[in-house]
Amino acid sequence: MRLAVLGGGGFRVPLVYGALLRDRAKPRVEEVVLYDVSAERLEAIGHVLRQLAAGHDDPPAVRTTTDLDAALRDAEFVFSAIRVGGLAGRTADERVALELGLLGQETTGPGGIAYGLRTIPVAVHVAERVAALAPGAWVINFTNPAGMITEAMRRVLGDRVIGICDSPIGLIRRAAAALGLDPARVSADYVGLNHLGWLRGLVHQGRDVLPGLLADDTALLKVEEARIFGPEWVRTVGALPNEYLYYYYFTREAVAAISGPTRGESLLGQQDAFYAAVRARPDEALAEWLRARKQRDATYMAEARDATDAGERDAADLEAGGYEGIALALMAAIARGEPATMILNVRNGSAVPGLPEDAVVEIPCTVGCAGVRPLATRPLPGRFLGLVQQVKAVEQTAIEAALTGSSRLAVEAFALHPLVDSVSVARRLLDGYRARIPELAAVFPS
Repeated sequence: MRLAVLGGGGFRVPLVYGALLRDRAKPRVEEVVLYDVSAERLEAIGHVLRQLAAGHDDPPAVRTTTDLDAALRDAEFVFSAIRVGGLAGRTADERVALELGLLGQETTGPGGIAYGLRTIPVAVHVAERVAALAPGAWVINFTNPAGMITEAMRRVLGDRVIGICDSPIGLIRRAAAALGLDPARVSADYVGLNHLGWLRGLVHQGRDVLPGLLADDTALLKVEEARIFGPEWVRTVGALPNEYLYYYYFTREAVAAISGPTRGESLLGQQDAFYAAVRARPDEALAEWLRARKQRDATYMAEARDATDAGERDAADLEAGGYEGIALALMAAIARGEPATMILNVRNGSAVPGLPEDAVVEIPCTVGCAGVRPLATRPLPGRFLGLVQQVKAVEQTAIEAALTGSSRLAVEAFALHPLVDSVSVARRLLDGYRARIPELAAVFPS
């Protein structure tokens, strides 16, 4: 099988290739085509992958290209992890909001809207080229904001585009481990949108064990999310929230905690140093990548952990892996008919009552050679449903704004978001992002 990786010069591509190296079942991915707009980044990641493959029998062949059509032609799977505007765009996503006293974060709040507004036209173009050159391919989308981008790409590709995220499976893994259970032997009642969901139940041998976890402080504090939110609040909401809900439940604390460099600014420095080191010492590319990855993982959502004294991330949790395992499991389920139940970003239909049928939601699904089937969920209580409905309205407004180039709709998307407190501020957000991000200004020139 041929896998095209869009954003192939990205820092996390070696995680995907490492998962492919460990996969020995047939059929398997035999060729990986890396596409990126930066030939320099492709070269650096190519060095890392060659060193990762050393000592492995029959590793997947790797080809690199800066030609999108060449990457997509005849692909059976497409993994999309592009970053329109690069990390410089991400730093602007964060800083423009922070300078207006709002949350500055990559996918949540104003920054996520700005990221989506400039990414949607590119993602839809990618979808159109997939439809033309590889109409039988499955697109696995990890491009953020994942739910919004997946929903936009669905307009072209329908059910053949599936969004993934590693936050839900990480939460479920941690909850199961806190109870001494094998995560593979539990089923999760998880529902929401990408980066906005709740674990409401955890069934083991026919019994929901989540209430017992919520009642046990010792076990509960083994779960990173519970340390971030605090046991009292977790019990108040009656569920374990996705880590990104910290930005909604503790907005003031989140904004106040970003006192130094933002996450984007830190990553920009880390990654610039990594790519420069590989250019200077290509024979040490893998060692440089491993060092930079350790630093990156350890500082993930550091502002939330620092503000709540949640402590450092658990080493075992870091080693368990994330989205690369989800991508591989999804490909295996489809290509080899290995049935699985996974939490994915898919069309709602009637699975989540109270949301539009065409909305992309993040829920458990069964996956097999016939594709993906979302599983019905219990109705959301009002305290969850209202927030989900509001954020989904923002996402759908942002999609229309990006596809039509409407500045009016872009302002509406900002103003509707629960983390933006004024229509006037929404207008200033759009002006600020246009001034600092050329890719967004190109979508909304006036």
